[in-house]
Amino acid sequence: NTMSITLTKTQEIFIQTKLQTGKYGSAEEVLEVALRLLDEYDRADRQWIDAVRVKIDAAVAVSEHTPPIDGETFIAGICDRFRQSARDSTMKDIFRAPVSKLDECDIIIPNR
Repeated sequence: NTMSITLTKTQEIFIQTKLQTGKYGSAEEVLEVALRLLDEYDRADRQWIDAVRVKIDAAVAVSEHTPPIDGETFIAGICDRFRQSARDSTMKDIFRAPVSKLDECDIIIPNR
């Protein structure tokens, strides 16, 4: 069973460019490689999604046995970790700010 397809001018130029390198013997070979890479990309994407689902399920399971935390405490914890990271690494150089400036982690949490 043969499939007939119409290529855009850009796609034709792309295939011709690949053929001119001498790495591929035919347009069919270029398309075969492209389709194989697409299949690998799709499989990797599915694996990533499955891995994220497993992590989410694990986090939900843990959260069922963990007392809730209010937003202000949660944000304060993030700021503390950020400040500690800035002190322990060259992060302060990346941001070109002294650690004292990074200590100003003021976040306004709107009232509900």
